[in-house]
Amino acid sequence: MKENIHPDYQPVVFMDSTTGFKFLSGSTKKTQETVEWEDGNTYPLIRVEISSDSHPFYTGRQKFTQADGRVDRFNKKYGLADENAEK
Repeated sequence: MKENIHPDYQPVVFMDSTTGFKFLSGSTKKTQETVEWEDGNTYPLIRVEISSDSHPFYTGRQKFTQADGRVDRFNKKYGLADENAEK
């Protein structure tokens, strides 16, 4: 391997912005923020928008889209009545 071409690999705390869930992992990403971890040491903090704590696949809470189609949603949004619909 070539010398001095690889980034520094260090322990980093990742924090989910939506839930506040934190986990310690290794990363090469740099940040100015730091946080004190459970072991008493201070580590760089990287904020992420989504993690296994908030992702619908892992939590089982998925958003389901409406059953009606695009045209029906457009008509509802703009107040257009369906000519074939019962009154």
